[in-house]
Amino acid sequence: MTTEKQLRQKLVQIGALLYNRQLAHGSAGNLSVRLNDGSILITPTNSSLGSLQAERISKIGPDGHMISGDPPSKEYFLHLSVYQERPSAKAIVHLHSTYSVAVSCLCHEQTEDVLPPLTAYHVMRVGKLPLVRYFRPGDRALAQEVRVLSKNHSAMLLANHGPIVSAASLEEAVYAYEELEETAKLYFIIGDRKAAPLQGEEIAEINRVFKN
Repeated sequence: MTTEKQLRQKLVQIGALLYNRQLAHGSAGNLSVRLNDGSILITPTNSSLGSLQAERISKIGPDGHMISGDPPSKEYFLHLSVYQERPSAKAIVHLHSTYSVAVSCLCHEQTEDVLPPLTAYHVMRVGKLPLVRYFRPGDRALAQEVRVLSKNHSAMLLANHGPIVSAASLEEAVYAYEELEETAKLYFIIGDRKAAPLQGEEIAEINRVFKN
């Protein structure tokens, strides 16, 4: 069983990895993991993912009350909303990576799924990606929008903001996030050229073979 100390260190390692891969910048973005007792370790507010300190990572209760560490990210309520709706989720990655944020700034006629299923791995790790309408940073009303979509989606895109991805482990959440960012990158590289995204039967087969 992974201990709290080990999870704190893993958050430090993953934060540095994401920062060095230029998926995080400045003090933007936040990571969290859920412990067995329901409490949550989350990166502190105004902290760089590239220079986290294990002992200063915030620990909050499932109701959001502070337990230890530095004050949590001001977006901790988004993490709580996802965890409350997805019992299987044990980790969340929320970053402001360039290509995904660019997609979030576009006008979309349909907001139920804003990236095409260009690859099997996007289908497997991300699935449908709904767009959440814009709220200012820190607006608690955003939590309710996220809560509703979390019931059926492990990943979503906040308008003019960036993605939130949850998974059963921190590593899986990172893999899914990276897949989302790569699909967003492909989306812009392809541009107006005619593409061949995966179709219904192909997507159904992937889901049947690779998802429980």
